Amino acid sequence: MTDEIEVRRLTWHSRRGMLELDVLLKPFIEEAYRGLPADDQKRYKDLLDCEDADLFTWFMERIEPEDPDMNRIVNLVLEHARTRSL
Repeated sequence: MTDEIEVRRLTWHSRRGMLELDVLLKPFIEEAYRGLPADDQKRYKDLLDCEDADLFTWFMERIEPEDPDMNRIVNLVLEHARTRSL
């Protein structure tokens, strides 16, 4: 699969239908994903396989993911959102 097709597929899967998630994930995939190292790109793909309820609690910083890889990508998405809104 070409990179552009893969990014389009991931963009589609980043649309969760929950505003709180969409405002974090959509800008991240559009603005930051392509610049990530391959390991972090894989972490983002794995993130999209998680349940919305888990994503919501992680992104609202109610709990941290137990998995260190998942915790890393959640923090990258949150950091992107924080720097974007400055």
